[in-house]
Amino acid sequence: MKSFTVREVNAVAEVLLNGGVAIIPTDTVYGIAARVADAEAVARLFAIKRRPHTVALPVFVENLEGIVDAGGRLPVSAQTLAHAFWPGALTLVIPALASMAERVGSSTGTIGFRLPDDDFVQELVVRTGPLAVTSANEHGEPPMTSPEQVRSAFATADIDAWVDGGIREGVVSTVVACRDDGYEILRSGALDHDTIASAFR
Repeated sequence: MKSFTVREVNAVAEVLLNGGVAIIPTDTVYGIAARVADAEAVARLFAIKRRPHTVALPVFVENLEGIVDAGGRLPVSAQTLAHAFWPGALTLVIPALASMAERVGSSTGTIGFRLPDDDFVQELVVRTGPLAVTSANEHGEPPMTSPEQVRSAFATADIDAWVDGGIREGVVSTVVACRDDGYEILRSGALDHDTIASAFR
């Protein structure tokens, strides 16, 4: 994967810290990002993707403490899975403050959190704080893996920063709902059922 300089990371971080929306590479596919603390930027993200506000956005964090900072509560099952598979293609859906859950489109009082296995994203989140990030495609369309695809699809969209990370061919993340009494796999992805179960043996 392409490497990035500190200056390049800082430039994107500055855009996001000033209320911008950016298209960024992740460890799986390209994503559209906004600071989760910035309600206006998150609203713009929904509009750019044409995503219904009832379909919740995932949130990228730099570590487990970042989940708490973003209003999440960590069941033991979430801590176990994070220690086993983060950074990586695993999204943990956990209880969160109602105000923050509503901001990212969750009507269930939960948010999906992830720590991607990508140096650029990790460095970016350290500088910006938690980011709402969804795959860079219009809602209902397939995720995009190349910068050319993304630029073509969003040529006229209100995007403040574009990051070319080359081809991204990762498998989508596995999504797991974590509760105090266990877990449930909501979407299969990079980690299969047996791999998830192995964390609890």
